[in-house]
Amino acid sequence: MDWKLPEPYLLNVVVRETHIDGLGHVNNTQYIQWCEQAAWAHSASLGMDLDVYKTLDRAMAVVRAEFDYVQAAYTGDEIVVGTWLTFMDNKLNMERAFEVRHGSSGALLCQGLWRFVCIRLTTGKPSRMPQEFIEAYEPAIASGA
Repeated sequence: MDWKLPEPYLLNVVVRETHIDGLGHVNNTQYIQWCEQAAWAHSASLGMDLDVYKTLDRAMAVVRAEFDYVQAAYTGDEIVVGTWLTFMDNKLNMERAFEVRHGSSGALLCQGLWRFVCIRLTTGKPSRMPQEFIEAYEPAIASGA
């Protein structure tokens, strides 16, 4: 596939009837859910799962989400969600990009960008990233981002 950045973390899904809305195609919110699943799976692959977040009393919270819906998908379609970490300031901020593509044609269906701020879980307030976040996430920032 012609991904915008090299070496995306990939999540493969198959469109089910439950993903379809009243217009007969994948509901826009479903793309967001697939992106969330890909983001958590990617973080877990880097050693940063929910248990680690809880132990460190920190999390990366989405403060802005942008999505562009380009083309529809339908029941039975095989979909590939690609995600990358694209920016981190090693203090508070991080970004993650997404592309959702049709599995067989490679056609771009949706693309998105999330902006995060590191928060302390017990207060919900912004808090400097712990060193563990920097060590896990910084090496995963996509080249060319």
